[in-house]
Amino acid sequence: MNHRIRLAVGLGGLYGLLAVLFGILGLVLWADMQDAERQTMLAIMRPRYAMAVVIILLAWLGLGLLVWALYRAYALAPLRLREQALVMVNSNPALRLQELGASEIRTLAQVVNALADQRESLQRDVEQKILQAKASVEEEKNRLAALMSELTQSVVVCNLDGRILLYNNRARLQFQVLGSGAQAGGTALIGLGRSIFSMMERSLITHALESVQHRLKGGSAQPSANFVTTTRAGQLIRVQMAPVFSNTGGDQDASASTDATRTISGYVLMLDNITRHVEAQGRRDSLLQTLTEGSRASLGNVRAAVENLLQYPDMQNDERDRFVGVISDEVEAMSRRINHASTEFADTLEARWSLEDMHGSDLLQAAQRRIEHKLGLSATVEALAGDLWIRVDGFSLLQGLCYLAARLKDVFGVDAVALRLRPSGRLAELDLLWSGAALDAATLVIWEQAPMSAGGEETPLTLREVIQRHGGELWQQRDQETPLSLIRMLLPTTVAQESADPTVWLRNESRPEYYDFDLFRQTEETHALDDRLLTQLSYTVFDTETTGLEPSEGDEIIQIGATRIVNGRLLRHETIDQLIAPRRRLKPESIPIHGITDDMLKGQPTIDQVLPTFHEFCEDTVLVAHNAAFDMRFLQLKEAATGIVFSHPVLDTLLLSAVIHPNQESHRLEAIAGRLGVNVIGRHTALGDAIVTGEIFLKMIPLLAEQNIHTLGQARAAAARTLYARTSY
Repeated sequence: MNHRIRLAVGLGGLYGLLAVLFGILGLVLWADMQDAERQTMLAIMRPRYAMAVVIILLAWLGLGLLVWALYRAYALAPLRLREQALVMVNSNPALRLQELGASEIRTLAQVVNALADQRESLQRDVEQKILQAKASVEEEKNRLAALMSELTQSVVVCNLDGRILLYNNRARLQFQVLGSGAQAGGTALIGLGRSIFSMMERSLITHALESVQHRLKGGSAQPSANFVTTTRAGQLIRVQMAPVFSNTGGDQDASASTDATRTISGYVLMLDNITRHVEAQGRRDSLLQTLTEGSRASLGNVRAAVENLLQYPDMQNDERDRFVGVISDEVEAMSRRINHASTEFADTLEARWSLEDMHGSDLLQAAQRRIEHKLGLSATVEALAGDLWIRVDGFSLLQGLCYLAARLKDVFGVDAVALRLRPSGRLAELDLLWSGAALDAATLVIWEQAPMSAGGEETPLTLREVIQRHGGELWQQRDQETPLSLIRMLLPTTVAQESADPTVWLRNESRPEYYDFDLFRQTEETHALDDRLLTQLSYTVFDTETTGLEPSEGDEIIQIGATRIVNGRLLRHETIDQLIAPRRRLKPESIPIHGITDDMLKGQPTIDQVLPTFHEFCEDTVLVAHNAAFDMRFLQLKEAATGIVFSHPVLDTLLLSAVIHPNQESHRLEAIAGRLGVNVIGRHTALGDAIVTGEIFLKMIPLLAEQNIHTLGQARAAAARTLYARTSY
């Protein structure tokens, strides 16, 4: 019961008791008086009834103020201090008790604060020792996180229930591209605690896992399985599965257990997108078939014609001309097929190129060595201005430079060249310089279009294809600084790798968010969610920004922000942050609150486009929001139009705050954050409020446990009993 209600009931009872006591006293005195005394008393009191009533009311008021002061000093103050003490013990050790109430209680608060200071000091010492003891483990974990994040292959680790325990950045990007479409806010459907079966067929993974188990029983030292599957977008994915074994032997030597007795606790999936590879292989197969089938017929015709010419040397001239014509036609057809095959093969080579970051000096030195070794030319390298990195296919670019140097040597008799690389804005100028006549534009065009050949190496690729692959340009001119001629290539630049701060890898929180090995101990849900512990559930914490505060009067959602809580951890990098076009003008008074303007909403998706993505993001989770009734009302009003129904369980931090701290005056988000020691960042942005709400909710879970509220059902029932639960929108 609220403390004000308790005070009112107690004060009313006191007033009633006093009224009864004074009434009994008056009746006793009245019964003991003589008639004359009674008449005299009535005569005295009759003109003074109003004064008596005022005196009684003033006495009651004074008594009420006294009781209120005593209640605040000796009853309400201890209740508030108790709530603060629970927060200090369970959620915010830095909090200190306010000195409230009577002097004795304030003294007690001072003693508790002194003990809290001592406890916090001891905790810091213990935490420091723990951190020192875990330093090597953390270092290994960071190495694993760095390795997983930087692998060029997509890696996903799951438990036996298909829940994702670990994934690297490559997998996140790949599933984002291969999913059913672009997700709101750039969010991929992959995430910790999510089911891999929402992205891949369960039957394929189950079959692969059975194959691994069968090979394990057969004594295979490294059992694995491979399969190919298609995504929703029609892409082909090659998957290799490897098992993860549980450490059931404790401290026993792992070598003591045989492969057949090891227990599989999960599996690793390594994924490759082979769509382009399969397409290229199909083109090569088709090309090979065209060459073989077409050439076989042509060779047969040529052979028959030659045999006839040799067998009948005295053949008539018209017959001889006819056979010679057959040979000429078939040879020309074979030549066309070969040229077509050469072009197609060049396209296949171009599709296989990949651009990599390369330091400019490394490229120049490699080109110098190649030109001198392959062509016997003298090659010099000008000093590189600054620390310049370029993004190139090094092998094909070196082939192009060597090809140009070879043409200059063969056509113009050039015996020495120079190489120079300089930055030019966002591009780099790669110059091949020589002493002698300048090259005319027509000759350079011919060189560009011819297949490259230099130093005994030939390729069907042309110099123009190499330059186009780099998104660059090529031309010839006279050097403005020296009396030399040059051919200039424009190439893309990239960020200097050495300039990256190595401590960024340690400060970056995105890698640790990609794994959580504690999920290996989870199993499929066997009970209703209401019976699940709050510490075992996954949550989607969300918030909305709207055009106004009246959803039933036509106000609309203009922004949704959401993040997830899995295994007691707030996943800051698995989020949705999406602006929404409301199809109506914003209310001027709302703009200063959320900072969103009409111009910012132009071109944004509508609510019917965003809700399916948000609903999929919330799959298998409990919804958490502050003042959730407000946000849920907006979602419910869209059910008929979109067909999207949010039937998830909902927890409201506003109601839970009233459960945990019934004696506190405010349950606003800022007030709760201040009590629990949560920093408020990005207030009145949907994602910012969602993150703050998520941190608050994690702090609330141990405080709910102090009140014997452990399961989802218990939390929902306790929240429903608060006064705030009666609020409607």
